[in-house]
Amino acid sequence: MTKANLIQQQSSSLTLPIISYEVAMPQPTSHLFEVTLQVENWQSPTLDLKMPVWTPGSYLVREYARNIQDFVAHSSDKNQSLISRKISKNHWQVKTSTCSKITVYYRVFANELSVRTNHLDATHGYFNGAALFFFIPGLEKQPIEVTILPPNPDWKITTSLPSVAGKNNTFKAQDFDTLVDSPFEIGIHRLYNFEVLGKPHQLAIWGEGNANPEKIIEDTKKIIEVEANLYGELPYEKYVFLLHLSNNGFGGLEHQNSCSLNYPRFGFRAKDKYNRFIQLVAHEFFHLWNVKRIRPKALETIDYERENYTTSLWFSEGTTSYYDLLIPLRAGIYDDKTFLENLDKEITRFLTIPGRKVQPLSESSFDAWIKLYRRDANSDNSQISYYLKGELVSLLLDLLIRERHNNARSLDDVMRQMWQQFGKEEIGFTPEQLHEAIESVAGIDLSDFFERYIDGTDELPFDKYLEPFGLQLKSILEEDPYPYLGMKVQAENNKQVIKFVEAGSPAGVAGIDADDELLAINGMRVTAELLNERLKDYQAGDIIQVTVFHQDELRTLTVQLATPQPSRYEIVRIENPSNIQKQNFVGWLERVN
Repeated sequence: MTKANLIQQQSSSLTLPIISYEVAMPQPTSHLFEVTLQVENWQSPTLDLKMPVWTPGSYLVREYARNIQDFVAHSSDKNQSLISRKISKNHWQVKTSTCSKITVYYRVFANELSVRTNHLDATHGYFNGAALFFFIPGLEKQPIEVTILPPNPDWKITTSLPSVAGKNNTFKAQDFDTLVDSPFEIGIHRLYNFEVLGKPHQLAIWGEGNANPEKIIEDTKKIIEVEANLYGELPYEKYVFLLHLSNNGFGGLEHQNSCSLNYPRFGFRAKDKYNRFIQLVAHEFFHLWNVKRIRPKALETIDYERENYTTSLWFSEGTTSYYDLLIPLRAGIYDDKTFLENLDKEITRFLTIPGRKVQPLSESSFDAWIKLYRRDANSDNSQISYYLKGELVSLLLDLLIRERHNNARSLDDVMRQMWQQFGKEEIGFTPEQLHEAIESVAGIDLSDFFERYIDGTDELPFDKYLEPFGLQLKSILEEDPYPYLGMKVQAENNKQVIKFVEAGSPAGVAGIDADDELLAINGMRVTAELLNERLKDYQAGDIIQVTVFHQDELRTLTVQLATPQPSRYEIVRIENPSNIQKQNFVGWLERVN
């Protein structure tokens, strides 16, 4: 071998593969994306391709490979078909022989409109990288180009990825993580450009409804400014909001430089519904710090093939949920009365879920993969959402810190410390490091707090932490209360179906089950709509006969009714608050940090 050939061979062995994708949608109404993967400079006898089973930010194995069809491979340099086979549910292997340029073609069915999946129809194509693209094991850090072939020249392409100069409709991701983290909206959406703190932003709206883009942008600017002020900076060069208006969808998914939002198309006129949308915006935008950069150690390096377990989702999601209520208040979008009313609703939800007494918050975080998104008739008896309880634990921690330091410190300082210590360098934190950061700001040992309210199931002592701010929690009974039966009934196809039976309730003790069909009380027909009204004819301690169909078997069960339960909870001001309590309240809810 000549010296020149040796140098050429060594140079070739150091040449890394070049990866590119082409995404076409020639027949949008088929709901099929046509994807072409091209790998150049390939030097191995086999090419392994793996489809992610989940996407960061949505903690459930969703098996995206189930939507793949028509997988074929061929050699681009030798113009021959290549043998391929499936190795596992999400793993394809192509025998490449001596080919150096491989082309793989497949189609992906996309007819699920959510922030974590793909959707293609006559008006747009939306996709998430984890649900559309393969990764090549060992080459996850390689840059990837994506070229979009719209079916119509009028269709726009919106994404946070930078475009490639000189290449039409082509964008570049620095690695596979970035590709997954950069959803695409392609279609006839309306696109609005605006600037905040010297940086460009875009709002893309797909779908028809009563959204007011000018109002949304005005309030979104306020959200951005308040959150940037909290952390001291905006850690991106450009940010994109992708908003889908749907019939009754709701959800958001955060990304480093963008977010996807799904909201009911006519949910923008009523004040309470609009506030809920603004909270969604505040939540997903807050995530660009908390989760996308300040993230648990278990999520520092994503394993796309299996669950990534952490006990800290209560902080990543729950604390973010606390701030999504607080940020619009600080931004002046709503007042403290509205904030407290929203907090009332969250506390009411929490205190009416019996699972709060069963599942610790840290376990709820850990079990997200098997419980939160896989609800069944017993879920409310056995689990609690780390969003919901995490939000309320964050409330208590904020109040604890503020009361100890006369509002000179708060949960804001925890977030800033976590940003400086972990987020800016994107270093994953451990549960112990999170615990230490909160303690360092609070200035006290919080081991008992963590043991009881995060790792345990003790009831949250709302009044203990609200009292220094001149507030207390009040339970509210209906004006004409009805005795407690302990089941929820819903009309379905002219049947009155029992959807939930609380464990230990009168209905549960009597043997009534979820999915039973409710027929009568004391021999008289009853409907879901009139159940509570019928119960008002009885008193706690009364014994009634409840008739149901249980798996088509007629049963009449004896039930002893119990004391009426609160229908809701409200945070109210205490009588004659002290000056310190008044000052604490003002410092908490009226100071813009």
